[in-house]
Amino acid sequence: MKTKYTFIPLSDISDPAIMKKYGVKPDAETLDVLNTVSRQKEVVVLIKIYWGDPREKICEAIDHIPLNCLIIGNRGLGKLKRVFMGSVSNHVVNNGACPITVVKSTEHEA
Repeated sequence: MKTKYTFIPLSDISDPAIMKKYGVKPDAETLDVLNTVSRQKEVVVLIKIYWGDPREKICEAIDHIPLNCLIIGNRGLGKLKRVFMGSVSNHVVNNGACPITVVKSTEHEA
């Protein structure tokens, strides 16, 4: 059975009551940036929510949306943590079906 995904408009993403029913609490700073850019550039911002392993779900999203390119962050985990936890960005770079740019974190975990 194919799962149906719905796009959620930025106005709904910015409404805490609506996001609560999805079990998601968007970052206030990210919402501010999205609202500012969408107003200035006159673009429509939509979101899709996927639950599950981020490595697999991001690759799935690349195929389903489909994306022409993806910019993904990197938390900068140390080598040991990366071995145990796995690197989402590394998995997506190696398995994603579009060009992917990884933006490294400026903060490093101890």
